[in-house]
Amino acid sequence: MPSFAVAFPPILASRCRDAATSREHQRPSVPHLPGRTEALGAKRGVRIQRVFHLRRCRSCTFAFVADPWTDYAAVYDDSYYVGQGADPMVNYGFEYDHPTETIRRYDWIGIEEFVTALHPAPGSWLDYGCGNGALVRSVAAGGRWSIVGFDTGSWSSKARDDGLPILTEPELAARRGPFDVITAIEVIEHIADPVGFLTRLRSLARPGTLLFLTTLNAQVAPRDFPSWSYVRPEIHVSFFTPKALARALEKSGFSPRYVGFAPGWSNMIRFKVMKNVGIRRIARWQALVPWPAIGRLVDARYQVTGLPVGLAI
Repeated sequence: MPSFAVAFPPILASRCRDAATSREHQRPSVPHLPGRTEALGAKRGVRIQRVFHLRRCRSCTFAFVADPWTDYAAVYDDSYYVGQGADPMVNYGFEYDHPTETIRRYDWIGIEEFVTALHPAPGSWLDYGCGNGALVRSVAAGGRWSIVGFDTGSWSSKARDDGLPILTEPELAARRGPFDVITAIEVIEHIADPVGFLTRLRSLARPGTLLFLTTLNAQVAPRDFPSWSYVRPEIHVSFFTPKALARALEKSGFSPRYVGFAPGWSNMIRFKVMKNVGIRRIARWQALVPWPAIGRLVDARYQVTGLPVGLAI
């Protein structure tokens, strides 16, 4: 198994049924210092009635599931990707089949706005853990970036069959030249070995490459950490404050940079707000909502823009 494979559980679902017994699926390199963690409590899973235990590093504030569920084939089965798994808000099918109707379109637009503001096009862009390739399709349609995706799940195979530029493992390994931009959208919270994952991404970068990853900011989690709605212990196993993510980036060959409410965040937050209130389709009335102002208010409460980006060094 390639050394980077452990970093991204979803792409392993079809070939890791015995992962729970594999030494590779432990936490070999995480941001915190061994022996410096404290218990945060426990939470029962949704898909399996098992209690998971949470811990946090006293020094860097990185929090994690200490005993993650490593049967990735069961965690990320077909039902997961249509909202019938551990996260009911996931719906790859609708997003893929209705790209102009899904509110996820706002997210894709916002991500491209954000990336282009920090690293103007043209350039080469890798979306690592691209899932169904919808972001790749959206950015490619704009024509400003040379973008490819990477994933090995069943949805990426469908996207590849439909003509999207989704690389296979051998194609990624054979890719000549590093990327100018790497994105990993809502990926790192699934990773049991975040430093190993980020180190893999650094191997695909050159000095100055922009790394933009998204995940929720654990700095706003409640004191009773397991009660935080983002704690879905079967799938979300790593939780980052700005300090913790900066530590992980530094250990992986990236320089953390804080850019705040840059262009693009208004659209990304628009998507997050509507998703969380149960809206699925784009509608005309949404254009009447003052999203920039709402985005600022949401950011003040949830600090979604507080996590750093990385620049490869």
